[in-house]
Amino acid sequence: MKKYLAAMAAILLMTACGSSESKPAPGAEKVVDNSSNPDYQKGLALIAKNDCLTCHKVSEKLVGPAYRDVANKYTSADISMLADKVVKGGSGVWGQIPMAPHAALSKEDAEQIVKYILLLKTK
Repeated sequence: MKKYLAAMAAILLMTACGSSESKPAPGAEKVVDNSSNPDYQKGLALIAKNDCLTCHKVSEKLVGPAYRDVANKYTSADISMLADKVVKGGSGVWGQIPMAPHAALSKEDAEQIVKYILLLKTK
């Protein structure tokens, strides 16, 4: 019985002395706060003015892919190509449901939206 109590005391002591810092689980995503970035602010404002959130969410798939999944797949070298897809529409990359064209959106505004999305990349 004494050995059992000594073992329990040792376990409690080790637990109490452990680090109080919470460490992310291996493979956990790290999200960077870019909310003060002007590209983030401008892109978010444009998304709010358009119908983007009808089909997309930041972290989970809705009708279209999550913005974070798009950000993790592409780089800043793809901004022009992705802006063209926003304006002209497209399908096949994320499944068979097509993205409707947004012809009333200027290429510059579409690029700003894409810049915002790319800032959602996880590390």
